[in-house]
Parts: sequence; structure tokens; C-alpha cells
Amino acid sequence: MRIQENIKQLTYLLPDGVQLVAVSKTKPIEYIEEAYQVGQRVFGESRPQEMASKYQALPKDIEWHMIGHLQDKNVKYIASFVTLIHSVDSLKLLCKINREAEKQNRVIDCLFEFHIAKEETKSGFKLSDAEQVLASEEFKMLTHIRIVGVMGIATYTENEDEVIQEFQNLQDIFKTLQQTFFANKAYFKELSMGMSEDYELAIKEGSTMVRIGSSIFGERAYNIK
Repeated sequence: MRIQENIKQLTYLLPDGVQLVAVSKTKPIEYIEEAYQVGQRVFGESRPQEMASKYQALPKDIEWHMIGHLQDKNVKYIASFVTLIHSVDSLKLLCKINREAEKQNRVIDCLFEFHIAKEETKSGFKLSDAEQVLASEEFKMLTHIRIVGVMGIATYTENEDEVIQEFQNLQDIFKTLQQTFFANKAYFKELSMGMSEDYELAIKEGSTMVRIGSSIFGERAYNIK
């Protein structure tokens, strides 16, 4: 496994202003340690209990990003340390994150996830639903969360034009929300889009954060130690 070489190559290729989130879900701690040794500090997980276990075992300067679907009942496992939650797709979840963050006396940064792909199985807001949330009085009462941008997953397809169109759609959503709800808010700046198979297209369309797993760690899932 060429984890360190893969990290170095990606770090070299990514433009300034684009953050690499190394997707370490299902990968053993030893793999994360290997990436850590060459300077990687941002890792993405999709299972809260797995993330919490890894947090306990690994250096505390790691930034942990929750990139998978997050159930309300599992927010408590990560609220004390998670750096960024990419997958907020409802006001209900946002309220739960706020409550758990308040217990920890911290503010948790979040991204609104948008459904931009053709696959119906993918989750996320529609623009109109997100606008309704942001305009609501309930949202304005949430003082322990901060919306810092948006996230989306493109259709898994070899049709590059389709993927580009979906990324452009997310870029338009980002700009709309920025102008309408986050004018002059410098923290609203993240456009999380692009994975191993399409990150180069995502960067061309303005991505600030790419989530890359298989191109670093390989395809196979391993048991967590």
C-alpha cells in the first residue's frame, strides 16, 4: 500500500485553497498513522462510533470530519471533538447538533448537504427547503452551530458533462445562500465536492474541499482494530 506516496502526490496536485479530507472510514488505525506521518491532519469518517474510537486512539491535533449520513441519536458520540459535519440535511438534525454542542460548551461547524445527483438514494436538501430553514426563527435560536458552506455528491457516472453540471448546480446553490443569508460572513466559504473519481472536475468548478479515500487507502474495507 502506497499511502504516503499517494498523500504526497495529492498534496502536490491540489491547488492552494483546496483542503484534502482523507476518507479513512473502515480503514484501520495503522493506515491513518501512516498518512499522519507525512503531514495529513484531516480525516473523514461516516460512522460516529468508529470516529470516536479512532479519536481516542490517535493524536489530538487531527481534525475529524463527519462525512456520512448522521442520525440524531449518534450526534452525542462526536459532539465533543468533531471539527466539521458535512452531512446536515434537516432542521431536526441541526437542532440535535446544537443541543449536544451546548452540552460540550462549543460551537460545531456544519455544511448543508444538497441532493445534486440523479440517484434517488443520495440524501440532502433541496434549495427551497434549505432557504426555509435558514429563514426560520428556530434556526436563528441555534447558537452552538455555524453553517460554513455546502456539500454535495455527484452522480456516479462516466458522463463528465453530467458531473460538471451537478457541480455547477452546487456552486450556484452556494452563491445563492452566500448572497441571501451569509453576506459579509467570511466563515461561509466551504464548497465540499469531489471524491476520488471526480475531484479534478470538482476543483475546476470551485471546490474548496475534496473527500478522497480509495485513491489514498485503496478500495478494500478492513476491520477496525
